[in-house]
Amino acid sequence: MSEVSPPSPYQRRKQPEQVRRALLDCAAQIAAEDGAAALTIQAVADRAGVTKGGLLHHFDSKQALLAAVFADLLERLDREIDTSIEKDPRAEGRFTRAYVRACFSDRLMGERSLWAALSVAIVSEPALRILWSSWLDQRMAQHAETDSDPVLTAVRLSADGIWLADMMEKTGGLRRYPQDFEMVLLEMAG
Repeated sequence: MSEVSPPSPYQRRKQPEQVRRALLDCAAQIAAEDGAAALTIQAVADRAGVTKGGLLHHFDSKQALLAAVFADLLERLDREIDTSIEKDPRAEGRFTRAYVRACFSDRLMGERSLWAALSVAIVSEPALRILWSSWLDQRMAQHAETDSDPVLTAVRLSADGIWLADMMEKTGGLRRYPQDFEMVLLEMAG
C-alpha cells in the first residue's frame, strides 16, 4: 500500500468560483479606475494574480470578460432596484422610482463609477446592448402593471438622458443637471 503525501504548501487548491469572482472584481476595478479601454486580458490577469491562460480558462476573450462584468453589474443593479422597491410603499411607479434612484446613485463618483467606465462599451459593443435591452425588457414585463404609464416612461427616459449627458460631458454634467434633479424625476413618478 502506498502512502499518500499531504499536498505541498506550494500547491494551490483549485477554487474556480473564487478565481472567477476575483477576475470579475479586478476587471471592474480596472474599468472604473482607467476606463473600459484599459481592460485587457493581461491587465486583469496581472491584477488578479493569475496567468493569462488561467483567465482565458474562465473567459475566452476580452468581449466575454466585458460581457461578464456587465452582467455582474446588471445583477447588482437588480439588487439595488429590488431593495428600493421593497422600501417603497406605493405600488404605482415603484419600479420607475427605483430605476431613477439607481441612475443617480453613483453620479457623484463621476468617472470612477463603473457605470461611467462601461458607458462607452455599452454604446459600442452590440453584445452589451443586447444584454441591456434584454434586462430592461424583462424588468418592464415584470412591472408592466405598475409602470406602463407614458409619464413613467418619460421619467425613465429622462434619467437615461441624464446618464447619457454625464457620459458625454464628463465634468459638466453635474453642473448642467444637478444631483437634486433626481427629486424632480421622483416627484414626476409619483
